[in-house]
Amino acid sequence: MQVGAAGLESQKLKPKTFVTRHMIAEKKLNEIKMLLAEDNPVNQKLAVVMLGKAGFQVDVANNGQEAVTANSTGGYDIILMDVQMPEMDGLEATRRIREQEAGYRHTVIIAMTAHALKGDRERCLAAGMDDYIAKPINPPALFNLVEKWAKKVLMAQEHGLNNNNLS
Repeated sequence: MQVGAAGLESQKLKPKTFVTRHMIAEKKLNEIKMLLAEDNPVNQKLAVVMLGKAGFQVDVANNGQEAVTANSTGGYDIILMDVQMPEMDGLEATRRIREQEAGYRHTVIIAMTAHALKGDRERCLAAGMDDYIAKPINPPALFNLVEKWAKKVLMAQEHGLNNNNLS
């Protein structure tokens, strides 16, 4: 069987596509299970729409107690946690989530708070949160922060790890 010149030319013109781990991680960002613990309905809607446009699916808890309960049954990868909420604040909710996890897995918890005074970030981290972003939320900054942690979670999952050493 002979291949004509036209057949050879068409094969040469096809660009090669290389699939990288980065490309795989980008496609899997929408697989991240995310919970937003926020009592303000306007902030809830804003965050859900903003993260939804980026491909994330987000469940909502209206207070810290709901967040603790949701995480115990939902197995979230990332929780965006408001600090000041009714019934249970974000710091206490984070402490309780860390007690629930106790070495089994580590849910990334990012503080989203209007508390932007000196020492607030440190209090959030001391309670067991992994990161911090001040309100009012800057959409690109929030997306970059969530994407950073989502990629770490995906890499840990890809290697069969339980997220305990993501930082």
